[in-house]
Amino acid sequence: MRAVDIITRKRDKQELSKEEIEFFIKGVTSGSIPDYQVSAWVMAILLNGMTPQETTYLTLSMAHSGDILDLSSVAPLVVDKHSSGGVGDKTTLVVAPIVASYGLPVGKMSGRGLGFSGGTLDKMESIPGYRVDLSEAEFMQQLKEIGIVLTGQTSDLAPADGILYGLRDVTGTVPSTPLIASSIMSKKIAAGAQAIVLDVKLGYGAFMKDLKQAQELAHLMVEIGRLSGRKVRALLSDMNQPLGEAVGNANELKEAIETLHDHGPADFREHCFTISAHMLLLGEKAENLEAARNMAEKAVTDGKAWEKFIQLVKAQKGDISYIEHPEKLPSASIHEEIKAERDGYLSMVNAQLVGEAAVLLGAGREKKGAPIDLGVGIIVHHKVGTEIKNGDVLFTIYANSREHLIAAKTKLMNSVSIVKEKCDELPLFYGVI
Repeated sequence: MRAVDIITRKRDKQELSKEEIEFFIKGVTSGSIPDYQVSAWVMAILLNGMTPQETTYLTLSMAHSGDILDLSSVAPLVVDKHSSGGVGDKTTLVVAPIVASYGLPVGKMSGRGLGFSGGTLDKMESIPGYRVDLSEAEFMQQLKEIGIVLTGQTSDLAPADGILYGLRDVTGTVPSTPLIASSIMSKKIAAGAQAIVLDVKLGYGAFMKDLKQAQELAHLMVEIGRLSGRKVRALLSDMNQPLGEAVGNANELKEAIETLHDHGPADFREHCFTISAHMLLLGEKAENLEAARNMAEKAVTDGKAWEKFIQLVKAQKGDISYIEHPEKLPSASIHEEIKAERDGYLSMVNAQLVGEAAVLLGAGREKKGAPIDLGVGIIVHHKVGTEIKNGDVLFTIYANSREHLIAAKTKLMNSVSIVKEKCDELPLFYGVI
């Protein structure tokens, strides 16, 4: 087999065999296929697409390019969740403890934020000492002992994905549904969970801007799961406006802590309970979605989810005094409010612009590995559809630099629209696949 023949077949819109895809991914991982040929191949995929079967072969080849965790010794069923990114999406910090509190193990390997999309690991690193670099052996041991892990992905899992993503990022080939789906699912399959709930975002602050694109991605990932013997369901959720109120790492951790104490913004609570319910149902802990939803709420009201979160932080060497007293968490030195300048109804809070404002403050990174400021961020005080009066506070900005604050303020003022006519609230979810 030759790489050039496989590139040519995909260029000519032909369906690749399992053997051809496996050959190519082995060459990517070993370095025997040079970057320029890999780049040509992913461009051909971007332009001509892949069938669900091809995408499944690609996913499994990428998953098997490194270690595959076998979690059967931990529990008969381990669940995982994945969010396709967003602004203010601190859901894992609440959902994982809820689900794990019912004895359904949650083993999650998360990522860092890139661009305007926040990363779960960055939020947890607001807690001094918290380890995000567990080895595979430590991951397995902790999952067995306490039923919950939240760490970074090891380099031994799906290494082909890291190589492909690095090339896609610099060759304009990121927005390909088969490549996105195989990237997400290869990591989930390699991490060993038998049941996976996918939170597929759509809107301004998501990679998928409209419902059709999000449905296409969700259907493909669910089909990959089915073809590879996993139980998978996808929820289509809104990311036109930020989720909850807090944006920024320590800010979002504080909001997650509030929610685990049965407070927190209504939209964020609802989102967490819905995701948790689907995980509990998929993990065979409830007979139907209504019962699962009641279980999720009960885990918060009776304090079991909070106990599980403390257990998680302790196990990964975090200083629990910081979550028991969130006022100790990093906080910015400058606070400034942005107020409405007229009456009306809020018709837009553009999640992407809010996320970009947070990056300007230092809460996110535009390049991998860039340092971030854990204490800066934004509080978004109102949701689309809310009636606004002149002088109402729209945003509170937390900054450590006057220059950064001014830049973020300009971005935030462009993110909102106030209209005279009453407008509808945005739905939290658009469907389940």
